[in-house]
Amino acid sequence: MQADVTPEVTVVDHPLVQHKLTIMREKDTALPEFRRLLREISLLLAYEVTRHLELKQIEIETPVAKTAAPLLARPEPCLITILRAGNGLLDGMLDLIPSASVGHVGLYRDPKTLEAVEYYYKVPKDMGQRLTIVVDPMLATGHTAVAALDMLKKDGAADISFVCLVAAPEGIEELRKAHPDVPVFTAAVDEKLNDKGYIVPGLGDAGDRIFGTK
Repeated sequence: MQADVTPEVTVVDHPLVQHKLTIMREKDTALPEFRRLLREISLLLAYEVTRHLELKQIEIETPVAKTAAPLLARPEPCLITILRAGNGLLDGMLDLIPSASVGHVGLYRDPKTLEAVEYYYKVPKDMGQRLTIVVDPMLATGHTAVAALDMLKKDGAADISFVCLVAAPEGIEELRKAHPDVPVFTAAVDEKLNDKGYIVPGLGDAGDRIFGTK
């Protein structure tokens, strides 16, 4: 898989990722297909964000011979989904990392102030021992992502990556300003935000399109 990488942002530009994202952007893409494509893209994004997991050598015995072979040096990453739209990325991630622990951060964006408001928070207790992968399809203003990262760091998360489907330059700037140590992995960096805080061209409200609520 190829990726366009800067120190701050990795844009996963694999042809299949870009092809699937284009279909998801289409306003007439049906709900079942939107969900399926999101699950498929999230699995491909999971490959990229876990590319540099540390390995150790262990002794094993195959049916043919004894050998040294690589195994993860730390426990599997933990996945933190920002409710509700983050759940759309979660299934594909779990397809790749089925034994990952999962945490949930409930935040919504106040429509007037665009600031993040907390309503739920439950996360694994051992985040400090793992890579913590925070998932949310859209990085728009960045306020929700920053609020979630603030909370996770207070609970001990240290090695954190943020994964989204589409990012706005404004959201990347906000996240980098507050958490310069957290790399961002995305399928696309779009043009800008509009006056309502939506990504342009984007794909609309990811939560509504995932759950069919609009």
